[in-house]
Formats: sequence, structure tokens, C-alpha cells
Amino acid sequence: MAEILLDVRGLTHRYAMTSSRSVTALDGVSFQIRHGEIFGLVGQSGSGKSTAARCIMNLLRPTGGDLHYKGVDLLDPKQRRENRRMLQTTRQLIFQDSASSLNPRMTLADIITEPMVINSVKPPRGSMRAEAEFQAAKVGLSPSCLDRRPPELSGGQRQRAAIARALCMEPELLIADEPVASLDVSVQAQILNLFRHFQTEHGFSLLFIAHDLSAVHWLCDRVGVLFHGLLVESAPTTELFENPLHPCTRALLSSVPLPDPRRERQRRLERFDTDTLPAAETLREVSPEHFVLKED
Repeated sequence: MAEILLDVRGLTHRYAMTSSRSVTALDGVSFQIRHGEIFGLVGQSGSGKSTAARCIMNLLRPTGGDLHYKGVDLLDPKQRRENRRMLQTTRQLIFQDSASSLNPRMTLADIITEPMVINSVKPPRGSMRAEAEFQAAKVGLSPSCLDRRPPELSGGQRQRAAIARALCMEPELLIADEPVASLDVSVQAQILNLFRHFQTEHGFSLLFIAHDLSAVHWLCDRVGVLFHGLLVESAPTTELFENPLHPCTRALLSSVPLPDPRRERQRRLERFDTDTLPAAETLREVSPEHFVLKED
């Protein structure tokens, strides 16, 4: 079994609304990502997926829990300072909204190579321009795009630029937060193929956050299901899709549209009533690597 790259234990985060009120976005979430693995994180809007990604990248400070990456405690400021360069160069995040995550005043060439400039990394191909051209070609962008700015590009081109920017550092952990949510179906397929190709080529670990269960089924090795900040089920992808055990997981899978119009009209959506869930539950292993939130 591959070595563990990221270890998330009991991750909790609350957003303060007022001095006396807060909203719990994550409530004791635990999972692990191994070297070279693609781990999918799914759940309805507001379930805490993006919050988990931002906590892992130290963009948010968790309220509680433990985060370890390559043996480094990500919540310990001293360890973060000592390993600052390693943490900056080996972890990369692709944000959900490429339009707002790319500087509209910078050209695409400068955007792609910006991480190398910030971290004082010498471009392997001699110059930043040559490096930008190489990375752009890898994600299917023409050289003519490099002198353009994000507002001049299509959504698919901006997303490819965001991927190129993340991959130029050759990360060991790549976090993709809803990377295809705002794209049309044909472009989605191209972006997903890029992820599969680059993961096979470079062997990095990928945390893939998405709503599209069919994309998760095709791309991921293991999947975790979040609901209201709780990890309700986690299992290898085939096991989860063929044998979903938690009512939330079954409800999510039943909502996936079927390509056959007759079967689509005849099928029944499974309802998930949150009021029927017991108050105290624990994540238990029901079969090898298949964990389900069950009543204590």
C-alpha cells in the first residue's frame, strides 16, 4: 500500500457570524490521501468541501483537528516556517472560479510562471517565456494566448491556464476545487482528460472536489461524501457506487441523470430525511476501506 501523503484527522472549522454565533462548516472530518492517489470529495452545496480545501492549504485556520502533510504538522506555525519552501512548492490549489483567481491585469505568460517567480525557482527551460510556452502547450493553449489577459479568454482557456499555473511547480499534492463546474460538457471532458493524463505522467496526488458524480466515478480511486460538514461515507470508488450504505450517499447517487429517457422517467429519487438521523454517530469501517457514519 502506498505511503500516506496527507493525513486529515477530526478537521473542524466554524465561521463566526457574530460574537456569540457561529456556523459549523466542518465537523470532525477525517480522511487520508496516499502518494499517487486521486481522492474525490463530493457533497451538496454548503457541505464544507471548499472549506476543507482551504484548511488543507492553510488559507483558513481550522477550529480543531489535526492536519499532517509529509509528516509536517500544518497547524504548527513553527513547523510551517521551517518547511515553508517545501509546503509552497509541493502543494498547489486550483480555485473554483478561474475568472476571479487569475489577475486580470497580468498576461497569461506571467500568470503561468508567477509561482516560479514568487519561489525564486529557476525555469528548467532557460527563460520564463519558454517555460510559459511549454506549460501552455501541455494544457492545449496556443502560444498566441500567452500575451492575452484573462478577460480576453474563454472559460475553458482560463481553466487551462489555472491548471498550467498549478502544474508548473510539479506539485506532489494538487487540490482541484470544482475545476469543471462552470464549463460546458465538451470542455469538461477535455479538462478531466488533462487531469488523468497529468496524474499518470507526473504521479502526483489529487484531491478532486466536484458535484458531478459521473466525473468522480470516472476519475477517482476513492471517494468521500460530505453532508453538513460531516464525512458520512468513504470507500473505493467502485465499492461506493455499487454498494452505497449511507442514506445521504444513496440519495446523491439516485439524483444522477440517466442517459435513457425511458429509464429516467421511470426511476424514483431516493429521499433523505435529515430528521431521522441519530444525534450521535461514529465513522465505522464496515468492510476494507469502506467507512460509514453509523449510530453509536
